[in-house]
Amino acid sequence: MIIDLLLREHRNIDVLLVALQRELEIFERGIRPDYEVIRAIISYFEVYPELYHHPQEDLIFSKLKARDPDAASSVGDLAVEHQEVVERLHHFAQAIDAILADRELFRQDVGNIISDFIVRERHHMMWEEQDFFPAALKALSAQDWTEIASVLTNDGDPLFGETAAATSDALRAHILQLEQEAEAERSSVVLSTAPAGSP
Repeated sequence: MIIDLLLREHRNIDVLLVALQRELEIFERGIRPDYEVIRAIISYFEVYPELYHHPQEDLIFSKLKARDPDAASSVGDLAVEHQEVVERLHHFAQAIDAILADRELFRQDVGNIISDFIVRERHHMMWEEQDFFPAALKALSAQDWTEIASVLTNDGDPLFGETAAATSDALRAHILQLEQEAEAERSSVVLSTAPAGSP
């Protein structure tokens, strides 16, 4: 079922948001986060949700508008929601690129941009799961779902897909490895800077 796939993709996206939240917490403590992890997460958001996940949802929403315009209207405007997601991601990516280019930025501003991205991305997914998906499941026919499935050109999630290519497996492993290395490095820094006699 397409909705099940979209829900699974939401869970995968949340895994990345959790990793990003960890890096934000490090950043907010005045420690350098792992920008390689952050850039890899941004790259994922620039590709998979934008090229595959959102178009699937847009197809479902167009069917919902045709089947039940009142339900579609009460749900809200998915196109506007998705455009706002793209703009938040662009803003976030620009801030990280500026840091990596050694441009002067207020730490608080960057922290706010990252935090806003995480919070609003989660809010967007929650809105879809509580309002949009149930409305679509109620209004669309089996034939509608068949037609939607026939139009989809999903090559598979490059990071979490079960049939991901070796390069995708490598990318996923790389993000997880970078995150583990960053955690280990930060732990060793904390231990080495702890006062003598600390537990």
